[in-house]
Amino acid sequence: MAILSARRRSAAISVAAVAGLAGVGFAVGGASAGTVSGTLYRDPSSAVVRWVAANPGDSRAAVIRDKIASQPQARWYANFNPSTIQSEVSAFIGAANSAQQIPVLSVYEITNRDCGGASAGGAPDLNQYQTWVSNFARGLGNQTVLIILETDSLALQTCLSTSELNARNQALSTATQTIKSANPNAKVYLDGGHSTWNSANDTANRLRAAGVQYADGFFTNVSNFNPTSSEANFGRAVISALNGMGITGKRQVIDTSRNGGAAGDWCADDNTDRRIGQYPTTNTGDANIDAYLWVKPPGEADGCRYTAGSFQPDLAFSLANGAPNPPTTAPPTTAPPTTAPPTTAPPTTAPPTSPPPGGNGCSAAVAINQWNGGFTASVNVTAGSAAINGWTVTVALPGGAAITGTWNAQASGTSGTVRFTNVGYNGQVGAGQTTNFGFQGTGTGQGATATCAA
Repeated sequence: MAILSARRRSAAISVAAVAGLAGVGFAVGGASAGTVSGTLYRDPSSAVVRWVAANPGDSRAAVIRDKIASQPQARWYANFNPSTIQSEVSAFIGAANSAQQIPVLSVYEITNRDCGGASAGGAPDLNQYQTWVSNFARGLGNQTVLIILETDSLALQTCLSTSELNARNQALSTATQTIKSANPNAKVYLDGGHSTWNSANDTANRLRAAGVQYADGFFTNVSNFNPTSSEANFGRAVISALNGMGITGKRQVIDTSRNGGAAGDWCADDNTDRRIGQYPTTNTGDANIDAYLWVKPPGEADGCRYTAGSFQPDLAFSLANGAPNPPTTAPPTTAPPTTAPPTTAPPTTAPPTSPPPGGNGCSAAVAINQWNGGFTASVNVTAGSAAINGWTVTVALPGGAAITGTWNAQASGTSGTVRFTNVGYNGQVGAGQTTNFGFQGTGTGQGATATCAA
């Protein structure tokens, strides 16, 4: 699936003259935006992580590893897959929760996406869109998550009739409330375009029409290159306009994945003067900004020279080469605040703490995150005193448990005793080092045990 070209967000395309919808009849209220605090989740199976693992001898690998693969980035959900989206989201959320980190999810499924441009697609119609969103929301758990809801859906409206625009606004408002109802700790942000597109007042009107009063705020600069300072000034103007409408407490997140270099042409595929911007963090130092995020994964193409959304190491290297190194001080590790207590207590059983074996062996430790009717499991595989090249973990599941999804491993079987083997990029584990895989299941996972052979 092509993920988001920047074509429709170029400063060279003037759509500021498009009239914003004033919005009528919404009661101000719903979610109030609060400060987000905590460590953002780094996806261990992202495209850039897989490329680095598969190409250790590439001359570009060290730079890409240290400055891009080391950083948390958004996971995009852009395929219309209503039957599997809940399990996909649940697996991702379970892995982030096990790491005690905050995941960022970019929802990109709105009907008539990108006005039929390079990233065309989305749900066939808005009724099916709501079905997809409902299934998506059921996988979100109850911990803090950041949701980037439908990039371009408000800033780009030139292809919509008045009735289509009204229907989209209602769909976005309903989607926001569906997500917040499923997980009250979800932080939902709507599309604010960017600082060189629509005016702040126009943007505020569009946000109001789409139900920003039910959301936590808005995002800007996704897949674009405007300086963070310009986006922050724009965000303050949008917040001021919203305050003037009686909609208060809303905050901004800014995509800084590629805004550390010159402006240049719109397409990063054809530019060598782009650089990654500020590293992702929730510690922004700005009362109006919840986070600086890498929503557009650095190194993924815009659709000029390469297929939109495909990972290209030359693009990643161009963005990272010459950029500052990541900060050495870890972001705050305090637990993120919650707006409502969890409905189920987190598991209290700590994972096994037995030391790794000596020689060429390996050990496995499984941690279960249980909820009513299902669970996710995070399994650490640790090499002994010598490196290993390939591993097999055998997990004994309790009666009635069944595996429905696996990540970072290949599974043989779904119930009883299940064997997991490494995938290509995580079979080699250094002496005393650890890799991780996980799985999702129905029933109860409490009491599962794991053994490892190398």
